[in-house]
Amino acid sequence: MSTIEFKGLVKKYRDVTAVNELWAEAKPGRITGFLGPNGAGKSTALRCLLGLASPTAGLAQIGGKTYAQLAHPLQEVGAVLDSSGFNGSLTARQNLNIICAASGIDKKRIDEVLELVELGHVKRKRTKGFSLGMRQRLSLAVALLGNPQVMILDEPANGLDPVGIAWLRKFLRDLANEGKTILVSSHQLAEMQHTVDDVIIINNGKLVAKGTIAEITKGKSLEEAFLGLVGAA
Repeated sequence: MSTIEFKGLVKKYRDVTAVNELWAEAKPGRITGFLGPNGAGKSTALRCLLGLASPTAGLAQIGGKTYAQLAHPLQEVGAVLDSSGFNGSLTARQNLNIICAASGIDKKRIDEVLELVELGHVKRKRTKGFSLGMRQRLSLAVALLGNPQVMILDEPANGLDPVGIAWLRKFLRDLANEGKTILVSSHQLAEMQHTVDDVIIINNGKLVAKGTIAEITKGKSLEEAFLGLVGAA
């Protein structure tokens, strides 16, 4: 099973401890919200999870392996960290074609994922003309190319209008219902309350709380619970 696990993760940059002894997990078939204020250490933890930074101590693993140990990373993990990494002079389809060629993914998958993220009608449009929301959907298409069991998403609702946010909520739920492990980092607490099953909250690099959405909120809104926990921390 492709469980995401942070096992005593520590990441230091000289005298700054960005992540301090993080123990948490995200389970298959569930959407886990990864929450915290700016500078809490969320992005650093995700970078360690995706092999973009090396832990100072502890582990960040996917299915019991570090990202570097995965035999076919794009087929096992789909990630959205930034929606600006596309060649604007190429079409949506051409951008995905390059990724498929580099990673050995069947190009037949391109049209499938573009339809999944509702960009099939603009697949021949150059991405320099895409709105932020369209680029965000295209990033999701990239993450889905290898049909991975794990999805790691940093602010996936950026640039989406209310209709797009509602679409994203259903989209993530459908993926979770397929048994995929979904880890979502976001500041949109009101939306997260309607999206996630479980919550991990960190502040100043340390774990503040983790549990189901009901266990964390205790009858309050997620925003109220979050502010109370972070304030207490």
